[in-house]
Amino acid sequence: MKVSQLPLPRLEARQLGPLHILTDDALARTSGVRVAFTGRAGGVSEAPYAGLNLATHVGDDPAAVMRNRALLLEALGVPELPLVIPNQVHGDELVLVPRADAATLADVRAASARGADGLVVTTPGVAALLCFADCVPVVIASPTGAFAVVHAGWRGVAASVAPKAVRALAARESHAAGGEGPFDAPEEAAAAYNVYLGPHIHVECFETGEDVRALFAERMGEECAPDARHVSLARALAVDLARAGVDPSRIADAGVCTACRPDEFYSYRAEGGVCGRHGALAFRAADPSK
Repeated sequence: MKVSQLPLPRLEARQLGPLHILTDDALARTSGVRVAFTGRAGGVSEAPYAGLNLATHVGDDPAAVMRNRALLLEALGVPELPLVIPNQVHGDELVLVPRADAATLADVRAASARGADGLVVTTPGVAALLCFADCVPVVIASPTGAFAVVHAGWRGVAASVAPKAVRALAARESHAAGGEGPFDAPEEAAAAYNVYLGPHIHVECFETGEDVRALFAERMGEECAPDARHVSLARALAVDLARAGVDPSRIADAGVCTACRPDEFYSYRAEGGVCGRHGALAFRAADPSK
């Protein structure tokens, strides 16, 4: 089976009523995968979580968070789509979502609740949502319609959580690795993926200790740590994703620093540790028009 090539990734702003997202319409047309990086505009949460807070663990009214999640799915045209939202723990644990039936989703949600920082989804009819406020949202999309959504804080980047998700997805899609997908080898699959980096804290605002700086310089190269105090998470991810077989031309960065734009996105650092969380959501609807 020959797999169609994806167009090169490109993130564009779209207004969905009061909600603002970054997405790639060409990806949705060719693979059926809809990517949505949200901002804080819209929603019903009140200060200090004001806007579209999607996280329940930050102190916001749970009813407001549930309404915000529903508003997002409604705006994307998939109000009934089941959500999977892991308990993020700044690690490298991944949870596979192979089917959308009730029993499988119950097992997936139980595994996700125990702690995970990535969802690898190989089925239509399920939305994966992870939450952020400075860490890097990563979405990996395959021409087949499979995808992964990953939470990459500095610990996750250092632990190679995003390349781990690429390799897990590629193994599922490769005959050579015992998977069921159309690719002959994991390397072929990884080279075909688009990767999207959502809004996150950029190098100029991400000040670290010398130990963290040294860790990144050693593992991902000096270009990831341009001086004694700062680290580029995006550059570190690009280096590590290339090692996993991702084509560098297929990595798209939203180019927005959350710490510089707390008016548009939540930022843990800029807001003193009390804030909501924006999201990275992806799904492949059973209806390909979504």
